[in-house]
Amino acid sequence: MLEQDNHAYEKAILIGVVTQNQSEEKLIEYMDELEFLALTAGAVVNTRFVQKMQKPNPKTFIGKGKLEEVSAYIKAHDIDTVIFDDELSPAQQKNIERILTTKIVDRTYLILDIFAQRAQTSYAVTQVELAQYEYLLPRLVGLWTHLERQKGGIGMRGPGETEIETDRRIVRDRITLLKKKLQTIDRQMSTQRGNRGALVRVSLVGYTNVGKSTLMNAVAKSEVFAEDKLFATLDTTVRKVVIQNLPFLLTDTVGFIRKLPTQLVESFKSTLDEVRESDLLLHVVDIAHESFEDHIAAVEKILEEIKASNKPTIMVFNKIDAYKPQEIHDDEDFLEHNSKAFTLEEWQQTWMSKLGDDVLFISATEKQGMDEFRKKVYEKVREIHVQRFPYNSFLYPDWNEEEE
Repeated sequence: MLEQDNHAYEKAILIGVVTQNQSEEKLIEYMDELEFLALTAGAVVNTRFVQKMQKPNPKTFIGKGKLEEVSAYIKAHDIDTVIFDDELSPAQQKNIERILTTKIVDRTYLILDIFAQRAQTSYAVTQVELAQYEYLLPRLVGLWTHLERQKGGIGMRGPGETEIETDRRIVRDRITLLKKKLQTIDRQMSTQRGNRGALVRVSLVGYTNVGKSTLMNAVAKSEVFAEDKLFATLDTTVRKVVIQNLPFLLTDTVGFIRKLPTQLVESFKSTLDEVRESDLLLHVVDIAHESFEDHIAAVEKILEEIKASNKPTIMVFNKIDAYKPQEIHDDEDFLEHNSKAFTLEEWQQTWMSKLGDDVLFISATEKQGMDEFRKKVYEKVREIHVQRFPYNSFLYPDWNEEEE
């Protein structure tokens, strides 16, 4: 363990593969994100191991030679944790543990572990515990020969703590109990949503760490926990917001991520119901992130999975203060077609132009573009409200610049 900023950090290595379905460039993006996930969970990454292969080895994910190389590095550098970029099958995990004799964590369980750290309320704790048990159930065989050697740290939070959970029957009973508990809470939350009256519901959605909570604080003048880490907040926060005398409900939701574990999508069903039952979505994007287009695609995929992809949506490109076009010194023709060198103005002429008026460029921290943001949200909420209650239209006139 390393001591850093008065915290104990585990020494970790990352492992990923370049395959026919995953290019080297794409893997680098995933590994960068995996390193950020590891840091969020409490690990410092020593190095990365990458192997090119047609497809992952069904027995050990990577090849035998590469595993021996990893094993030698672990012994030489006293590595605590090995983190794989993809979800390992129970058989792969068991085989790898036998060879490396150290803690093995895959991307899925790393994300579950971060959720276990971040969960504050009883509801979030129950959701995460259910997801962890469902992940662990098929992996219980041989799990404790691995855990006996470990003392706390990544992957040890939540259900990975007491030996009695090795009994499959007990784990299944626990899963059944947690599901019943969640169903009860889901009914209560559904009733709460129904009791919110006729106010228009607006939800902030987006990739993790794009600034949704910061934007919520700026608009609702509230104090929602915001931090430059992945999944800074798990619990749904709802605030009543009033813009130019027009009230509506604004919801901050959990951030999405690529390769989001299916266990989490299922156990966070009620949280995602907030999105499903919204009248308007504000899709917040960190435009300063070099992979923001991939982030948009990941969010849209999850919205489609939860049947919320057809809702009225405003794309909100946040962090414009941090956006810097990449400098490219190749010939002009290459520069002309390289999107990473685009200015914000050039981006607006690309596929973004097809979004019409439903696109905004802001900085929530620097308060840039916030007047335009409020105006656009007011107009959209007013449009939905007037459709629902035509006789109320005189109460909410067109946008008045002087009132702001």
